[in-house]
Amino acid sequence: MAKKSKNTTENEILAKLITQGMSDKKAQNITILDLRNVSGAPTSFFVICTGNSPLHTQAISDSIHETVKKITNEHSYKLEGYNNGEWILMDYFDVVAHIFTEKTREYYRLEQLWADGIMTEVKE
Repeated sequence: MAKKSKNTTENEILAKLITQGMSDKKAQNITILDLRNVSGAPTSFFVICTGNSPLHTQAISDSIHETVKKITNEHSYKLEGYNNGEWILMDYFDVVAHIFTEKTREYYRLEQLWADGIMTEVKE
């Protein structure tokens, strides 16, 4: 399957919609990582947040899905980790949402791994 590509404005809007879906379910520590100028980055944006429990991360994922679908009629290309709920990944091609429990987020430290990107912390 060919990779679907959107222009920068659409990617920024999608990242903001994902952020809104996270905020609607009281996600914590929401961060947007702009990776467009990072060599070898797998996507243009990561949107990362923390949930209180696996059940909370699942509710955040559901909220993102509904928010993005309602505005853009898009679905994530790939959804991983939903059943476990420790780390849910929602792949929208050029924007990827990562929903972690606190312990899992501390372990993987994506913000440090991709520190060359431009990090924006979203006020809750």
